[in-house]
Amino acid sequence: MIRIANGQGFWGDWLEAPVRLVEQGPLDYLALDYLAEVTMSILQKQRQADPNLGYARDFPPLIARIARQIRERGITVIANAGGVNPVACAREVVRVAPGLKVAVVLGDDVYSRLDDFVAKGYEMRDMDTGEPIAAIRSRIQSANAYIGAFPLAEALATGANVVIAGRSTDTALALAPMVHRFGWSADDFDKLAAGTIAGHIIECGAQCTGGNCQVDWETIPDMANIGYPIVEAEPDGSFVVTKHPAAGGRVSLDSVKEQLLYELGDPKHYITPDCVADFTSVRLAEDGANRVRVSGIRGSARPPSLKLSISYANGWKAIGTLVYSWPQALAKARAADRIVRERLQNLGLTFEEIHTEFFGVNACHGSVAPPNADPPEVQLRIGVRGQDKKAVDRFTRELIPLVLNGPPGATGFGEGRPPVREIVAYWSTLVPREEIQTRVEVVE
Repeated sequence: MIRIANGQGFWGDWLEAPVRLVEQGPLDYLALDYLAEVTMSILQKQRQADPNLGYARDFPPLIARIARQIRERGITVIANAGGVNPVACAREVVRVAPGLKVAVVLGDDVYSRLDDFVAKGYEMRDMDTGEPIAAIRSRIQSANAYIGAFPLAEALATGANVVIAGRSTDTALALAPMVHRFGWSADDFDKLAAGTIAGHIIECGAQCTGGNCQVDWETIPDMANIGYPIVEAEPDGSFVVTKHPAAGGRVSLDSVKEQLLYELGDPKHYITPDCVADFTSVRLAEDGANRVRVSGIRGSARPPSLKLSISYANGWKAIGTLVYSWPQALAKARAADRIVRERLQNLGLTFEEIHTEFFGVNACHGSVAPPNADPPEVQLRIGVRGQDKKAVDRFTRELIPLVLNGPPGATGFGEGRPPVREIVAYWSTLVPREEIQTRVEVVE
């Protein structure tokens, strides 16, 4: 049995979680998941501005904090913190935590190969809309293939203390140690599916140990010190989801079930680079306090293609807010919305979308929200998006004046005009698996 923990569910997750995981009990592997689809574009821009950047900059200082535990207890860290520049990330880890052996998985970044793929006759259409890549080609900012567990397992085989990848799948971070330690082959589909589902359960960190849990959330113990999940994996593919006993939070059938449904499309065909997992085959059982045993998982052959995560520039946006107080808070907020829209129209400004929400009334639940005709306070949130940056910037100058020339009782304007931000959109397509050739480099 091996213990695999996940200490980061996204770039920006709790900084103390991985530290506490290595301090509070035994671990063999610590997985850290940093990447979301749009994160790759942010990192690509950073690398364009500075060739030494393009990775999750929180990661090297974290490794420096836990370097002693890594060495003394033989914990291996596996992360996709490399973003679009894994080698630079590895060099910074070696600089701030000297003496650690770091392996880097390369080959997922295909930004420079897109035109070659088109020239080879690959269809390259968006998986959701069917739009051809030509429609966004000039605006693409990053393109990365989702790689699976086997390249990461190859990196683990080097004996590295830290393995750094770019755009791996979230689930691969937990599956790779099982492939490496248990010797699973590429056609052990049931076992690979089990490891994939284990990775899916823990990929969002504390979301399976009581965080963001809908069932009895008020009774979750000590959420200020919530524990992050650990998988106790066995060679036959069965595993237990748990946490360190000293940590807060709760591992229960309910918390695990909620996470199983997270970002799930067809439950019988959960497609990854390593296999297709059948979530309907999952069997859950309580296995003691804060322990859920998972077994019975079935899988099938991996797909012939790999998915590309592509981000591209898609215009500009700005979002501003004002708060209106009782009496007639909702009426004031609605009047302010009408005034802004009329002024924009008078200026001849058009946008792809103008969207307004009334927080405290129906912003979260829309038409199913219970009636609240006279709330004590309402936050007006209005945003625009479009291709004309100057028009978006002009919008930002129309909201704050309402403090003096609009309905009475406005507040919450201390930060002034809202900023104009670039919109980064997501686009995905498929390429033949054989086009993605990964390799491992060791940095010491």
